[in-house]
Amino acid sequence: MDIVTSLASQRAVVIFSKSSCYMCYTVKRLFADLGVNVSVHELDQYPNGKEIERALINLLPKSSSVPAVFIGGKFIGHIDKVMSLHLSGDLMILL
Repeated sequence: MDIVTSLASQRAVVIFSKSSCYMCYTVKRLFADLGVNVSVHELDQYPNGKEIERALINLLPKSSSVPAVFIGGKFIGHIDKVMSLHLSGDLMILL
């Protein structure tokens, strides 16, 4: 099992983020406002953060690695997909 899959499956909702990323802040704030307890992995604060980021880039369909949201161990999407799910009401269904 690779490092991303291992980390993504540790909690119900997992966000891979960078502390300096505004879009990451926005998606984390959304989940906090919804009252969802998430596990956040700030890649720029981990000694192996670059390794995790490379694994995300290789695993995910977009070249952007963060924010990457996983629910139930499954990749849901980056901020555009998460916001779309939220606005349509489907995010709460997934949660």
